[in-house]
Amino acid sequence: MSNFVDYVKIHCKSGHGGAGSAHLRREKYIPKGGPDGGDGGRGGHVIMKGNANEWTLLPLRYTRHVKAERGENGGKNQLTGAYGADVYIEVPIGTIAKNEEGEIIGEILEDGQEIILMEGGMGGKGNEHFKSSTNQTPRFAQPGMDGQEGYVVFELKILADVGLVGFPNAGKSTLLASVSAAKPKIANYAFTTLTPNLGIVDYRNYKSFVMADIPGIIEGAAEGKGLGHRFLRHIERNSILLFLIPADSESHFQEFKILENELKEYNPELLDKDFIISISKSDLLDEELRKEVAAEFPENRKPLFFSGVTSEGLMELKDAIWKKLHG
Repeated sequence: MSNFVDYVKIHCKSGHGGAGSAHLRREKYIPKGGPDGGDGGRGGHVIMKGNANEWTLLPLRYTRHVKAERGENGGKNQLTGAYGADVYIEVPIGTIAKNEEGEIIGEILEDGQEIILMEGGMGGKGNEHFKSSTNQTPRFAQPGMDGQEGYVVFELKILADVGLVGFPNAGKSTLLASVSAAKPKIANYAFTTLTPNLGIVDYRNYKSFVMADIPGIIEGAAEGKGLGHRFLRHIERNSILLFLIPADSESHFQEFKILENELKEYNPELLDKDFIISISKSDLLDEELRKEVAAEFPENRKPLFFSGVTSEGLMELKDAIWKKLHG
C-alpha cells in the first residue's frame, strides 16, 4: 500500500460558546450590589495549519472526527469564562480545504500558515451588560452561541516547478530517476506510477528545480476514467508542464493533442501554462527518424529529443526547463 494520501474527509465541530452569568452581588455590607455576571468564553476554533515537514495527508487518513473544546461559562465578579481550546489540523503545503458543497474554504501555501475552518461559538454576555435605569437588577444572561459542525474535505495538490504529462509507459519515471535522486517504481506496464513522485533536479552552478512524476493520463481522465481527477488535481500546481511522447508512439503529434485535450476538458486554464514537448526513449530513433517525428509538429511546437536510459539530450532538456522557469 502506498503511503501517499491526497484526499481525506473529516467531520469537524467547533466548540460552543460558554453561557453568560446572571449572578447578583450579595455582600454583607452592600445590600444592593447589583449584577456582576461575567461573559462566557468563546468556543474553540477548528484550524488548518501548514506543516512543511508533512508531504502527504496520511496522518489524517484514520481521523474521522475532530472536535474543539466548548468555552467555559462566565462567573461572578464579572469573571469571563475561559476560551475553549482550539484544535489544529496539520497539513502539507499545497492542501486545499473544501466544505460539503465543494466550495473552497482556504488553501495552505506556506509553512505555519493558519486558516480557521470553523469558528467557535461566541460566549454569551453576562447580566451586567443588561443593567439599565429601568432594570437595575437584570436576572438573565445570554446563552453561548453554538459552534459550527460539518464535513471538511482536504485535497493535496503537489507543488512542483515542472510536472510530467504523458500516457502510461511514456518514460516519466525513467526520466525522473535519471535526473534526480528519486527512486520511482519503473516497469513496462501501464500505471506503474499510482502516486506522485517528487525529485530535486540538480542544474548548473548548484541551482536546482523540483520535478513531479504524476500518474499516467489516459483518454477520458477528465471524465474520471482511469486515475482521472486524482491525476489532474496535481497538474494544476505545477509551474510548467513537460509533455512526454515516447519514440515508439504510432502518432507522436496525435498523442500530444490527446493529452492537451484532456487538460483542456478538466481545466482550460491549464493550457495557459508554459510547456515543453519532448520525445522520450529517443535512443530508439536514428537521425532520419527524428526528422520525420519533428516534421509531425508545427514550427512553434517542435519537440526536444532525449533518452533517460543513455542520458542523451538530458542537459538540453534541463536548459529548456530552466529557461521556461526563469527566462
